[in-house]
Amino acid sequence: MNNDSSSRIAARLREWISGAPPGSRLPSTRALVAEYQASPVTVQKVLRALATQGLIESRPGVGTFVREVRTARPSDYGWQTAALRSPQARLRPLSAAMRTAPNDVIAFHSGYPDRELLPERLVRAALTRAARGDAALLRPPAAGLPELQSWFAQELRGSTPAGVNPPTPSDVIVLPGTQSGLSSVFRALVAGRQALLMESPSYWGAILAAAQAGVNVVPVPSSPEGPEPEELERAFRESGARVFYAQPNYANPSGAQWSARRAEEVLEVVRRNGAFLVEDDWAHDFGITSDPEPLASRDDSGHVVYLRSLTKSVSPAIRVGAVVARGPARDRILAAQGAESMYVSGLLQAAALDVVTQPGWQTHLRGLRHQLQVRRDLLATSLREHVPQAHLGLLPKGGLNLWARLPDGTDVDRLARGCEAAGVLIAPGNEWFPAEPAGPFIRLNYAGPNPGAFPEGARLIGQALQQALA
Repeated sequence: MNNDSSSRIAARLREWISGAPPGSRLPSTRALVAEYQASPVTVQKVLRALATQGLIESRPGVGTFVREVRTARPSDYGWQTAALRSPQARLRPLSAAMRTAPNDVIAFHSGYPDRELLPERLVRAALTRAARGDAALLRPPAAGLPELQSWFAQELRGSTPAGVNPPTPSDVIVLPGTQSGLSSVFRALVAGRQALLMESPSYWGAILAAAQAGVNVVPVPSSPEGPEPEELERAFRESGARVFYAQPNYANPSGAQWSARRAEEVLEVVRRNGAFLVEDDWAHDFGITSDPEPLASRDDSGHVVYLRSLTKSVSPAIRVGAVVARGPARDRILAAQGAESMYVSGLLQAAALDVVTQPGWQTHLRGLRHQLQVRRDLLATSLREHVPQAHLGLLPKGGLNLWARLPDGTDVDRLARGCEAAGVLIAPGNEWFPAEPAGPFIRLNYAGPNPGAFPEGARLIGQALQQALA
């Protein structure tokens, strides 16, 4: 049978279907073959086409029926407005840094390193070995695998000066990523609507975690050298806060690293006020021209609560981090974390431990340092050439990002839209401020894919900036 026969049969069946009530059963294939003097193949082809058009539906073992037409109706979720009431804190949208980028754009927005900067061979081998072991089947201890606790403690022990008691493995709580740890720490250490001091600018995820915990964030201005001790002292005194969140090494977004003197001054202010310093060492493995110097290695009296992540440096698929805390604070954090996640996947813990204890891990980190430096310098040079209006107050000694100040009056959201239309994704700086932005900034990740496109990306940013200013 030719296509004309198929069209004739389809037209006759559509006419029959239009007059039949929903749920009516069509004649069998054998009956249709006899009625239209067509081959079974032609009839089946027509039925498949009608089903694709949504006119009929086949029920295996029963028959073929006229499909019921369901009229779409809008869903009504109005009842939830009354049930949820107003949120306790202003909810921020998901960061621009978390957007998934199409393959055909130049991506400066992400907060993660590109795949080629990860220890892929080590990760794949570690996951294979972990899947064969007991970790694939057994529940791990709530505070983490003892071997992984020991590794995190040893990492701090290596930089602990003489006269300071280093942390022990029992001070370590393994986390399903330090973002989860921030939420637990804020809930455990900052009660109710009490104040939480936070560097400004600061990591957007910490701002989000504080908002979800319902605490009152008090911004403390921070420069490339870190927060001024006098400003921090005043903020403690006026707010009554007992917790200060900071990133002393390669801060996100600014890339700042505190000097040893500034770190000691800040730590003294914290001690004098009987407070906690929540130290987020997210970029510990991303040093370029310096090494990280954790404040936690200088404190053995429990003032510093230390967070360390392996997610960005090992693999985004292995969300493993740790918090190091001493005294009752550690117990409260463990209880808060247990209420949220109970324990971290033993499979992921075993894989993370395998990666960081392989000889190839240190070799990878040495190569990574060089790759990050090349990328950082290429992007900074491209910005100076193509976006001269952007001011880089600091060439970071580590981390993943450049933090650029734009001319006053720049609408960074409009700039981001213009860049995206041109094929470049950037992160507007507004979301890195706990309160009002101190100026128009953008954050650019130099660890993203395709570094060869950095000069072209900078050129397109420059064009979009000129249009935004005009």
